[in-house]
Amino acid sequence: MRNRIIRWAVGAAALVITASAAAVLLHTRVQPFYFHYENVMGTSMDLTVVARNGSDAGRAAMIVLDHIGRDSRILSGYDAGSEFTRWFGTSGDAVRVSPELYDVLALFDKWRDRTGGALDASAEAVSSVWKRAVSLGRPPSDRELASVVRDVRQPHWRLDPIARTATHLDRTPIILNSFTKSYILDRAALAALASDLARGVVVNVGGDLVARGAWTERVGVTDPFDNADNAAPLARLSVRDRAVATSGSYRRGFDIAGRHYSHIVDPRTGQPTSSVASATVVADRAVDAGALATAFCVLPPEDSERVAESVPGAEFLIVLTNGTSVQSAGWRSLAERPSRMHMPDPVTSVYAAEQAGKPGYELTVALDIAQIQGGRVERPYLAVWIEDKDKFPVRTLAVLYREREARYLAELKAWYKADRLRAMAEGTDILGSVSSATRAPGHYTFKWDLKDAQGKLIPPGTYTVSIEAAREHGTYQIMRQAIALTGAPTKADIPLNGGIEISAASLDYHPAAPAK
Repeated sequence: MRNRIIRWAVGAAALVITASAAAVLLHTRVQPFYFHYENVMGTSMDLTVVARNGSDAGRAAMIVLDHIGRDSRILSGYDAGSEFTRWFGTSGDAVRVSPELYDVLALFDKWRDRTGGALDASAEAVSSVWKRAVSLGRPPSDRELASVVRDVRQPHWRLDPIARTATHLDRTPIILNSFTKSYILDRAALAALASDLARGVVVNVGGDLVARGAWTERVGVTDPFDNADNAAPLARLSVRDRAVATSGSYRRGFDIAGRHYSHIVDPRTGQPTSSVASATVVADRAVDAGALATAFCVLPPEDSERVAESVPGAEFLIVLTNGTSVQSAGWRSLAERPSRMHMPDPVTSVYAAEQAGKPGYELTVALDIAQIQGGRVERPYLAVWIEDKDKFPVRTLAVLYREREARYLAELKAWYKADRLRAMAEGTDILGSVSSATRAPGHYTFKWDLKDAQGKLIPPGTYTVSIEAAREHGTYQIMRQAIALTGAPTKADIPLNGGIEISAASLDYHPAAPAK
């Protein structure tokens, strides 16, 4: 079986776009430019800017980043100096707040009512109880949960629409998560479009994205049961001038006494959710997508369907923990169309083969890109591949790079020499963005199904995992670790070899999980 190479979020859809988007690009002589940053809103950010030239695209990218930074400084509950944090420190005073903070507080009131309390900013109080329980090594008691649920049910603020004031009423912990990220991303994308520097903008932060303007984005939805960064998507969508949000429990949670609990809690009961693995929502309004995706991880599917019917244009896919799924009537209309126009591009960002079947074991490669304190930074070029005992390249798992500077891929000296020509000769299936549960910044996981580039199972033996990171004319780091793939589970850390781009890397050879 010919190896199918999947391009992940940062690459965006340079090679595969719809005919309508292509016509716009050709007519206006604009093209897409791609940017990737780590440590934006506590996660990773992929940005596509459709512009006349690289200079305009770069300036539009700065507008997006500046607006995200500005709104985060207003709304973040993790920034001691944010407007929200300062307001939270008040008690009983009618404080005149910014339009952004007022809007978000009012939206939380709306969605708390609309979801019957399933979406509530004070769910943070429940999370705090569970985090404290982790430190004690036991689940929260019924008394602790009953107490926090009583606190959650109280009103936490009072808004005056005439004076535009917000009065903080109690000390229950509050965090403006859920749809707030989508709210910020949408405002940033629209600001870039308003500058006249960009014709289209796609902003994807941690798996939630907005696509605005003259661009149709291909979006893969992460499979919650197979969520490595190079795994095949559960669904493939084509969206234009819409927002996509995914919420799920498969990347974060609480571990207590050998049991894993979801980090998504039901503020009405104090219990972590357990029946929904992930929920993806596509909507015209970014806030709607973000709010519904979170609420649908808490509500029973029948209630989610009822709430979705009240939001015009909202479509959803809910995956339950038992492996079944529920989708809206119009979800299939978002599926990628078979007719596509391929635009020439000599180099693409490549990802591992889509799996045709799973052997008994698999290898997971996990790595963390070093984070620069206090600043957003573009990700380095990165290659991950497998070699056999004779140092012959068996399989490329991932190549990440900023496509507008693909000419610098030669900085990945070892991979470029060994594998590039053969990898680029393979058929490609290019995805624009990936919608998923939020990732930790700079953390990537790649899975290998123990097949070579032609889709054949490798023989048992010792293989070497290579990880190479570089910046154009800058830092360079390469790590190699041999591992015996003979049917006995093995874990190993990869020596970092003094480099500064990768802060940690590890291998896990283990039985493959059964398909849901």
